[in-house]
Amino acid sequence: MSSDEEREEKELDLTSPEVVTKYKSAAEIINKALQLVVSECKPKAKIVDVCEIGDSFIREQTGNMYKNVKKKIERGVAFPTCISVNNTVCHFSPLASDETVMEAGDVLKIDMGCHIDGFIAVVAHTHVLQDGPVTGKAADVIAAANTAAEVALRLVRPGKKNKDVTDAIQKVAAAYDCKIVEGVLSHQLKQFVIDGNKVVLSVSNTDTRVDDAEFEENEVYAIDIVTSSGEGKPKLLDEKQTTIYKRAVDKNYHLKMKASRFIFSEISQKFPIMPFTARALEEKRARLGLVECVNHELLQPYPVLHEKPGDYVAHIKFTVLLMPNGSDRVTSHPLKELQPTKTIDDPEIKAWLALGTKTKKKGGGKKKKGKKGDKTEESTEADPMDETTTNGAASQE
Repeated sequence: MSSDEEREEKELDLTSPEVVTKYKSAAEIINKALQLVVSECKPKAKIVDVCEIGDSFIREQTGNMYKNVKKKIERGVAFPTCISVNNTVCHFSPLASDETVMEAGDVLKIDMGCHIDGFIAVVAHTHVLQDGPVTGKAADVIAAANTAAEVALRLVRPGKKNKDVTDAIQKVAAAYDCKIVEGVLSHQLKQFVIDGNKVVLSVSNTDTRVDDAEFEENEVYAIDIVTSSGEGKPKLLDEKQTTIYKRAVDKNYHLKMKASRFIFSEISQKFPIMPFTARALEEKRARLGLVECVNHELLQPYPVLHEKPGDYVAHIKFTVLLMPNGSDRVTSHPLKELQPTKTIDDPEIKAWLALGTKTKKKGGGKKKKGKKGDKTEESTEADPMDETTTNGAASQE
């Protein structure tokens, strides 16, 4: 049985029940991993320790699946656990020697991903390190991200266009007097591809052009929303903070330095396709070798970006399967209670939020889901968004 030839012929997508199962299994693991990471976030906890707990859990849980199959199935971390604090926007996943700790009151963006056989589930969540409801500007920024995510979920539908989503999420952020952060792309996910060619821009501007695209049935997307109380134009402050890289599969270059060749060979063996953190490399003197690899575009860096000190940044990312019977948001985490200072009065935004996420089928359409509510975060259908109660995305606890 030459499954490789078959794979060549037909890209595996959601028309295959086995593929759907793998996406959902990856999603179940990443939702649990996120829950674990949130529970480990405490004042004075070292960020690197908590990131490591997340990654270890993913490795362990995925390692337990498909153990006894004849053909080895790749599985594990698809995006290393990042915990970016306050005005740090993204990709903070420090090396073991880093002493940075989290403090009470911090706004933490947790970002992570997992895959089974290359079918990827990613998630990002914003957690505030405090008891009681989140108020003020922090609540506005988180509510903006959450409401934008809920609107995006309803607009990433077969027949709709990527720019509809870009325009809508900017409108939502503006309603909370926040900005959508520039340069964030929501990508189509395919087997072993975390950054597919069909994308949704966070902000349409003259610098960034992407092809117009229409969403189609049986596609999978990672919808990535980052909001800021500042300008939404994040800066790279220090390249030394970068620890996450992805191998650029289509690039070749003969590395000059021994250190680079050594490190690149380890990466090619251990992390041939998915993003990884330098923390996971055996070679602890990796930085030197990584620099040459990046300079010659063998590795794509995921830089740590910052807004200005004092700015609040929120991040919500989810994986959605565009199933024939509707959209299935498979990754999420409940937010703390929010008490934003702004309410949504805009009729267009309210209309978007009122849209369903399931496709109406003729003849009453049998519910596909087995037992309603047996899996906690299987579907956001459980609460058709308490959004209409005017206090933003607050009542999600």
